[in-house]
Amino acid sequence: MSPRFAVGEAVRVRAIHPPGHARTPYFVRGRPGVVAALVGAFANPEEAAYGRPGLPKRPLYRIAFRQVDLWPDYAGGAKDSVVVDILEHWLQPEEANGP
Repeated sequence: MSPRFAVGEAVRVRAIHPPGHARTPYFVRGRPGVVAALVGAFANPEEAAYGRPGLPKRPLYRIAFRQVDLWPDYAGGAKDSVVVDILEHWLQPEEANGP
């Protein structure tokens, strides 16, 4: 599987809440970020948690989020960020959501 997103690309984490085991933190769901790195392709841990093989492997990205985008009342520096590793199926292009 070839990666869908490139380093530097604006993305948004899907705002979904599927039942069962999910590896994407709630505090980043629905939030915008930027691809900081492509980590590689890995078996889907959301499937592996149930004893399934988690195949096909899925691209895993390191996504950087501005803290003010995660917590609007954040009082720290404007450039402060959080980095979270997120599987590709949780991401969509930011332009799909508008500004």
